[in-house]
Amino acid sequence: MATLRDIKNKIAGVRKTRQITRAMNMVAAARLRSTQGKMDNFEPYARKFAEVLGSLAGRIDRDVHPLLMRKEQISRVELLHFTADRGLCGSFNMNLILKGERWIREQKEGGVDCGLTVVGKKGRDYFRRTGRNITNAYTNIYPSVDISFVNKMTSGFITRFLSDEVDEVYMTYSRFVSMAKQEPIVVKLLPIEPPGMEEGLETRAEYLYEPSADALLIELLPKHISVQILNAFLQQETSEHAARMAAMDNATKNCSDLIENLTLVFNKARQAAITAELMDIVGGAEALRNA
Repeated sequence: MATLRDIKNKIAGVRKTRQITRAMNMVAAARLRSTQGKMDNFEPYARKFAEVLGSLAGRIDRDVHPLLMRKEQISRVELLHFTADRGLCGSFNMNLILKGERWIREQKEGGVDCGLTVVGKKGRDYFRRTGRNITNAYTNIYPSVDISFVNKMTSGFITRFLSDEVDEVYMTYSRFVSMAKQEPIVVKLLPIEPPGMEEGLETRAEYLYEPSADALLIELLPKHISVQILNAFLQQETSEHAARMAAMDNATKNCSDLIENLTLVFNKARQAAITAELMDIVGGAEALRNA
């Protein structure tokens, strides 16, 4: 049975752990407010961009631009996979990794070769251990990501797609739904499928274009990919901070419960020790009386 000193040391250790998790929760909350503000500010632009692009795409043929044309045979695809650079955020990273693994397995079963462009240390380390084909890896870039970096990434994907190095490009990231829910999703980047083009929506807002719709669409298509990738970065970072905040909150609550249980054990052990000492004193006094 643990001694009183051991139990007191355990209580002190758990209290220090609770201080750390509480501090990490506060840091995650502060970072969440910042990144969520960026995400909320970017969302109206991304939504309106998709609306205009869908309206343009519904009036033209796919053959007007090579980024819209589907390849006849799909033999190699590329997956842009997002994870966090750090842990301590519950099952957040593992959910993204499992989503990517399932998607890669489905492609392999269809006889399609898969390459990976990974963002985040956790995904890079996992896929490197499992022997996956990693084309590019980016780590520790979330705080410094801007539109120029995203444009370079987009240019690389477009160049490889047009040169037939890859036939399709997909992206896996965590979509921020709420503080309690972050949903890993897979979206298609190339060939581009503008919103509304596949659904064949009959009711669209009418726009007047200058220059022509074809010329405008050619200019907007590469920007559409950049908008999607930048939105994924913002969604991913916001989801990470929300997941870490929830994980640290749960850890703090578990520390408090553990401290309460250890305190009960300590009180019971102390009471048992006091009772044993009293029994020894009473027994000694009784022995002296009978002597």
